[in-house]
Amino acid sequence: MAHDWQPELERLLDEHQSMVFSLALRMTGDRGVAEEIAQDVFLEMDQHLGKMRSPEHARFWLRRVTMSRSTDALRRRRVRGADLWVELEDVHAVQSQERVSPVGTRLEHLLTTLPEAQRAALILRYQEDMLPDEIAAALDAPVATVKSNLQRGLKLLRAKAMSHLREFIRGA
Repeated sequence: MAHDWQPELERLLDEHQSMVFSLALRMTGDRGVAEEIAQDVFLEMDQHLGKMRSPEHARFWLRRVTMSRSTDALRRRRVRGADLWVELEDVHAVQSQERVSPVGTRLEHLLTTLPEAQRAALILRYQEDMLPDEIAAALDAPVATVKSNLQRGLKLLRAKAMSHLREFIRGA
């Protein structure tokens, strides 16, 4: 007799739905695409539930598959920079309903302009609090590459933030 995985799938969906959607939204910048990715990830998980060894394994699997599906979606769309702009309400609907500062909003936008690999590494590091070796496993990349992407991504993000700050000061 086959095991009924439905209760376990529902529990995982309740526990991790916002994390999966948030990762997909931050990577793609598109609410509709993020919803599709989240749905696909959980449909795929339904087929793999019997192989999940622990709650930690399930969470790792969800992150890895979400990042992979998000990367695939970006490659299909070939979206760049400003095309990733998402309205403030869409970007922060995943987060709590507290007010978001203009600085946070600008950083969210600047994050969407980074190259895909750097954006993925930064999101996993600072949104998901993952260590470089965990990020490497989730992205199927060498740890050195992840560290390089984190360093380059932060450097580029700082440079873009400083440029916007200078523009703001000149305009004030």
